[in-house]
This record gives sequence, structure tokens and C-alpha cells, in this order.
Amino acid sequence: MPRPLVIAAAQLGPIQRAHARPEVVSRLVSLLQGAHAMGAQLVVFPELCLTTFFPRWFIEDRAELDAFYERRMPGPDTQRLFDEARRLSVGFCLGYAELCEDEEGGTVHRYNTSILVDTSGRIVSKYRKVHLPGHAEHEPWRRFQHLEKRYFEPGPGWTAVRAFGGVVGMAICNDRRWPEAYRVLGLQGVELVLIGYNTPVHNPPAPEHDRLGDFHNHLVMQAGAYQNGTYVVGVAKAGEEEGCEMIGGSCIIAPTGELVAQCVTRDDEIAVARCDLDLCTSYKRSVFDFAKHRQPHAYRMIVERTGAILPPSSPSDPTEPSA
Repeated sequence: MPRPLVIAAAQLGPIQRAHARPEVVSRLVSLLQGAHAMGAQLVVFPELCLTTFFPRWFIEDRAELDAFYERRMPGPDTQRLFDEARRLSVGFCLGYAELCEDEEGGTVHRYNTSILVDTSGRIVSKYRKVHLPGHAEHEPWRRFQHLEKRYFEPGPGWTAVRAFGGVVGMAICNDRRWPEAYRVLGLQGVELVLIGYNTPVHNPPAPEHDRLGDFHNHLVMQAGAYQNGTYVVGVAKAGEEEGCEMIGGSCIIAPTGELVAQCVTRDDEIAVARCDLDLCTSYKRSVFDFAKHRQPHAYRMIVERTGAILPPSSPSDPTEPSA
């Protein structure tokens, strides 16, 4: 029996450092309203979509850094987004920088976070980014920095929830490049994975990758969708932000691996698709019937190692790579 859900990928154009939160939230509200007018029941916003992508700067002043984080959600600036979503009966997924204290010792934690909000304006799930890219120390040789490892700590993992008539999970940006993210959600029966990203065109340590950014972006999400029998929604903050060009390509991908909707600009834009969550079922019950076909005994190396360990060298092998 069909389970239709109309989903909007709400891409954002650049957010400059001078743009205040109320101005950004007004753009989010406008996108929400536009998506609702197109029939959307769920609107997906990008990663860190309330501010410019601040990890591109080495910031030593704590007060200056803290200003990029949210201490509560909703907060004074974001409450009206929640209110409008509740008025329209539209759910949304929102990415932001989270600053919180643990309940025991008052230790401060910083996460790159996404939340899933239902049509009543209630937060039903929170995800904290696991795969933090970039570096932790000042690297002034870069045209721009990528200090996520300095400004965030990894989250605990992926949890799917029942929402919007299906099983929904979240991932953030670099997570989309790692098959483990999709598979952990796939093992929870996920039918919809929501992913926000801020991805620069230029990769300072590997500029030879630059021309392939858009291809790689879709490649990994399409593979994750097909191999786990799930819809994937990937949403960018795109365009030239503080002199850094970021890819767009926001899209909605079916469990077939096919793109069913895509943004074509690098500005604020909405791509909408009517997604039948029941389409996931045929893939989960056939080629990717995990219970029938998976062989976990053969996969232990995946969780026992981080870096690769080469097999023993063979003096008689002329193709042996040099050290």
C-alpha cells in the first residue's frame, strides 16, 4: 500500500559573516512557506544553516567563537521558524552548531547537530555529526581552513526514529561519504535519510579532487540509497560564501539510486518530490534482505581497525608497492 510523503530539499545560498540570525531565519521561513505552497510535508535544511560556515577561520577568542553556537533549540531567533512550521503543519530538519553542558559535571560540549521536528513543532530526534573532517590545529598555508575537529566533538552514532509515516534517520555532510553511516541506519530499517552539507569546491590538501566534487557528492548518496533501500535527501548551503565557493546539487534520491528531484542553482531554491516510502520495501525484501544475505562474521575488520594495514610483503612479487 503506498505511503506518500512530499519532501522538499530547501537549499540555501551563501550566508556571509555579516548576516545576522534574524535575517537568516527569515530566509528559512520563506523557504518553508514556499515548500508548503508546493505541497511539502517535510522540509530539509542544510548543515550549520543559521550562520556562515565558521570552521573556515582559526578563532582564538572564546566569546567570538561561542556566538556561532545555539545554547537551546528553539531559541529567541529560531522560535518563529518553529511557530510557522506548527501553523502550517509542516515538519523540518535543521542543522546548527550546538553548545551544551552535561548534567553531571557541567562540562561544555560542542556538536555539529541536526534535529528533526514534526508537524506539531516538537523535536522528535537529534543527531550529532560523527565523521568530522578537516583538522584541529592552525594551518595558515590553506586558502581557508576547515577546523571542524577543533570546534566540535564526534557524536555517539545514528539512531532512526518512526516519524512522518516511516523510519527516518539523519547524517551530516562528511558522514555521507562513509558507507557505515547508511548501513547502521539501514540495520534499523531506515526508509528516509536526511543529510545537510556545506562542501567547498576547493580541497586544499587534494586540489586534484576539485573537478569531481559534484560527481562525488551524488555518487555516495545514490550508493547509500540503493544499498540500503532508502530515500536520501541531501541539501547544500551553496554559492560563494566569504570568498569560498561551495557546491550545490541538493537532491532527493529514491531507493532505486535514481535522482528524482534536484536544485539547479547555488542560491536559495526548493526541490520537491512525492516519495512513496513503500518503494523501499522491494529492495529490503530482495537484493538487500539483510537478515537473509548479510554475513557479519566476515566484517569484523571494519570495526576492529581504523587505518589500513597492508598484507605481508612478498619478495617474489614485482608489483609490491614501495614504502
